[in-house]
Amino acid sequence: MATRHWLFKSEPEVFSFDDLWKAKGRTTSWDGVRNYQARNLLRDEIKKGDLVLYYHSNADPQVVVGVCEVVKEGHPDLTQFDPKSDHYDPDAEEGNPRWYVVDIKARDRLERPVSLPELKVAKGLDGLMLTKKGSRLSVQPVSPEHFARILEIAQEKPKK
Repeated sequence: MATRHWLFKSEPEVFSFDDLWKAKGRTTSWDGVRNYQARNLLRDEIKKGDLVLYYHSNADPQVVVGVCEVVKEGHPDLTQFDPKSDHYDPDAEEGNPRWYVVDIKARDRLERPVSLPELKVAKGLDGLMLTKKGSRLSVQPVSPEHFARILEIAQEKPKK
């Protein structure tokens, strides 16, 4: 199966790319997702070896900062069962989990972060879900062409 490409959003105050870079093995479970559409992607679509753009949302500026690789496919998000967790779901059942995670590993920091305003005006990114008005999904597919184009932009000098 061909490698697929994704964009994962995280608020840098909650878990930044630097936090991932410092984590044991530069690896983490992508936990706390509580949206059914994103859950379905984590559970059913995202596969080991897929590549992920790491995006800092609710930041100033909002930016793509790194590239990760999926190292473990969808498995139950254990935070849903932990009453002490911010992600606890009292309706989740251990025998029938509601929420899923994938594990990702940081691979590369971008040469420079690529901001949302840059993405909105860049050539070759028409149709990128992230730039669509009202797009709030924290886990979203990215075409191979868009993925490659974003990496190219990160290599370019910023336009003044």
